[in-house]
Amino acid sequence: MFATYYGEIAALVTAVFWTITALAFEVATKRVGTYSVNLIRLVFAFVFLALLTRITRGHFLPVDATAHAWVWLSVSGVIGFVLGDLFLFASYPIISSRVAMLIMTLVPPITAVLGWMLLDEVMGIKHMLGMLLVVGGIALTIWTRQEGERKMKLNYPLKGLFYAFLGALGQAGGLILSKFGMGSYDAFASTQIRIISGLVGFLVLVTLLGKWGNVARTFSDKQAMKGISVGSFFGPFLGVSFSLIAVQHAVAGAASTLMSIVPVLILFPAYFIFKQKISRRDIVGTLVSFGGVVLFFI
Repeated sequence: MFATYYGEIAALVTAVFWTITALAFEVATKRVGTYSVNLIRLVFAFVFLALLTRITRGHFLPVDATAHAWVWLSVSGVIGFVLGDLFLFASYPIISSRVAMLIMTLVPPITAVLGWMLLDEVMGIKHMLGMLLVVGGIALTIWTRQEGERKMKLNYPLKGLFYAFLGALGQAGGLILSKFGMGSYDAFASTQIRIISGLVGFLVLVTLLGKWGNVARTFSDKQAMKGISVGSFFGPFLGVSFSLIAVQHAVAGAASTLMSIVPVLILFPAYFIFKQKISRRDIVGTLVSFGGVVLFFI
């Protein structure tokens, strides 16, 4: 079973890693801002990957990658890490990581459409039903109803929701371009290429926007650095690498759907860490989403 569902299992592991990452980076961004967190976490992730690939592949850098891989993985890194994550992280202090992750449920359908358009991927009826259940179950948790009102509505700032939506576009585009550029190349080395391009992009942004003072002050904030360290290890290091393993061995839309269960996984940690309430609707959404995940393994 493990060999048959290698990509799907990698996607579920990715969801666990990204849950930890979202919580850690929410703490950090609230304290030191988006640019500092994004830049420092990519530096940390680059070091983690360099050490790992030196041990497993004998190279600190992906020197054996083809020109095709370098070009498309680099573009993927700019779209996913710079544009996508910049807006996603900016949404955390506005609407919280939990709500931002709910908006990220748009990633699976966007990824499926892009996979169909660019990679000629086809999802079976079972996978499409599973995707609908996962996305639908997660969506249940984002709608709220005010006391005395019948209509359901969202009560979150439009700016934060829009930022999270741009983050979803960036992640979906990054996944598709990663799959196209990676091919059969090592997933961890591929992630390293993406991080290098993302790091260059943020170095340019931080310089142009004059944010180096904020970056320097971040190192004196122990709580922020703890959040960045934890988030870097489970996010751009392990999380992104496992996401590439997932799309490498499974249909991109299916892998993206399984990775989108983060909003469900984040419910209970958010309750204990940030004291956020868990409603009956949240529990129902969890069960519906779990049913969708099961379909991918039948």
